[in-house]
Amino acid sequence: MALFDLPLDELRVYRSTSPEPSDFDAFWSKTLQEAREHDLDARFEPVDTGLSTVRVYDVTFAGFGGHPVKGWLTVPAGAEEPLPVVVEFMGYGLGRGLPHEHLLWASTGRAHFVMDTRGQGSGNGGGGATADPIGAGPAYPGYMTRGIESPETYYYRRLFTDAVRAVEAARSHPLVDAARTAVTGISQGGGITLAVGGLVPDLVAVAPDVPFLCHFPRAATVTDRHPYREIGLFLRTHRGRTEDTLRTLSYFDGVHFAARGSAPALFSTALEDMTCPPSTVFAAFNNWAHDDKEIEVYDFNDHEGGGPYQEAAKLRWLRSRL
Repeated sequence: MALFDLPLDELRVYRSTSPEPSDFDAFWSKTLQEAREHDLDARFEPVDTGLSTVRVYDVTFAGFGGHPVKGWLTVPAGAEEPLPVVVEFMGYGLGRGLPHEHLLWASTGRAHFVMDTRGQGSGNGGGGATADPIGAGPAYPGYMTRGIESPETYYYRRLFTDAVRAVEAARSHPLVDAARTAVTGISQGGGITLAVGGLVPDLVAVAPDVPFLCHFPRAATVTDRHPYREIGLFLRTHRGRTEDTLRTLSYFDGVHFAARGSAPALFSTALEDMTCPPSTVFAAFNNWAHDDKEIEVYDFNDHEGGGPYQEAAKLRWLRSRL
C-alpha cells in the first residue's frame, strides 16, 4: 500500500478545525456524575489459571447506568505492597479475552487491569463477557452508529464512561497504588485511552497506539475502510443527517479530549494506516495539552503499527514515569 495521507512534515503541524461543542465539559461532567450515583461495587474474585508467575482476579464493577462490566486484574504472584497499575482498553470488536493473553505488564512488576468492552468481544480473540443492555435506533451494523441520533444515546458515551469507572475500580484494589496509574490501548483502545486521558485528571502516563475515534469529519471522508466507513454507509441511507451525526460525534472526538490531556503521553501512528489515518492521529497528538509528549511513527506500516516494537517503546518510556 502506498502512502495516501499528508506528507510527514505536514502531519507534524496538522491541526483539526472541527468545532468543539460549547457544552463539551458540562456534558461529560453530568455523564460521570450520573454514573457515580451508582455504587462502584468493584468485586475481585481469584481465578485459578494455572499460571505460576501471576495472580489473576475476575473483576466486576458498575459502569454506565450501573451496568455490570467485567475485567481482569493481574498482579505478580509475590506482590504484597501496592503497585503501579496499567489500565488497558481493547480494540474494536475485542473483549477482555482470557487471562493468559495479558501477561506483559504484570511481568514488569506492575499491576495490570484489562477492561472488557460492553457488547463487543464476539468477533475474534478470547471473547468478552459484558452485555450492552441499552438499545438504539436505526444503525449500520457495527458500533459506530449505535444511538448516533444524539450524544446522550450514543454507544461511546456508555463505553467511555465504563472506562473512567474501570480506572476507579482498578484503583480500589489494595494491591494497586492509585497515585501511579497509566492507561493504554490500541486502535479503539487507543481512542478510549484518549478519552480517559481527558476525563481523569491525575494519571501519570497515557499511551494511545494508532488511536481510533479521532477527527471524525476527516476520518469519515479520507478512508473507506471500516470501522469509519460505517458512518458513511449509514449516511448513504439516512440522507440529510450528516450535520446532526457529526454533531453527535464531536462529543466523542479524541481531538477534544486531547485538549484536556494533563499527563505525559506517548502516541504511535503508521503512515500507511487506512484504518486510523495518520492525519487523524496527528490531529489528536498536536492537540494534546501536556508538554511532555512523543509520537512514534512507523513509515511503512498499516494498522498493525509498531506491534512488538511499540510495546518495547512503551516499556522504555514508562520506566521513568511508572
